[in-house]
Amino acid sequence: MRLSVKMEGNADAISDTEFDIGLHTQIQTQGIAAMSDAYVGTSHGLVAGTHVASSLGWRAVDAIAVGDEVLTFDNAMQPVVEIRRDVKWRDFATIPESRWPVTIPAGVLGNRRDLTVLHEQGILVESNAANDPLGDPFAVVPAMALDGSRGIQRVAPQHQVEAVTLFFEQDQVIYIEGGTLAYCPHPGDLVSDDLEQSPRIYDVLSMHDSAFLVECMVEEDKVDLQSEWSTLAPAEA
Repeated sequence: MRLSVKMEGNADAISDTEFDIGLHTQIQTQGIAAMSDAYVGTSHGLVAGTHVASSLGWRAVDAIAVGDEVLTFDNAMQPVVEIRRDVKWRDFATIPESRWPVTIPAGVLGNRRDLTVLHEQGILVESNAANDPLGDPFAVVPAMALDGSRGIQRVAPQHQVEAVTLFFEQDQVIYIEGGTLAYCPHPGDLVSDDLEQSPRIYDVLSMHDSAFLVECMVEEDKVDLQSEWSTLAPAEA
């Protein structure tokens, strides 16, 4: 199985030179709602230095400013309406394994280089097992559910980092480090006491359901590999 990249914008047109543009900018906390920094930081966010596809090229997430447009999976370019920042792993030597970040090797999910994400960061994946009634094979799983598949693993943090959370007017999925798809929930989804009442644009799976979906992805990979080998096998005389 290969991750299908549904381009509504044109990430491929963004040059490698633009991919390496700036890593830092001044902290900006503006936007549409006041929220708990602790809760938001725990749930979602990209590690500073992670590159995001934007109207200005591939930009480090910490160089994105409110009002900048970011390429989304379904809705082309969308403006960022709020940015939240949080320092992670201050006491990195004592972080429990359950909170270790997840490392995704280059090429595994369309990423051009090795990628480190927070353990709860939502990642949009593709699998036939995720098909909804409309035939959409995509679902959002927490990065930690991918641990152990395709060489993805959790690694103990070696230093503290800044996590940057981008918000849009509604749920979005954005391109990071090439073709990896990161979920950015609407800020209301993070603070609502009744998430069942908050309509979701994307299927966001529980850890239990995510584990099952990842098992299905592994089996699909095996089938694809067998199919590739069969096409390479010499024809019988």
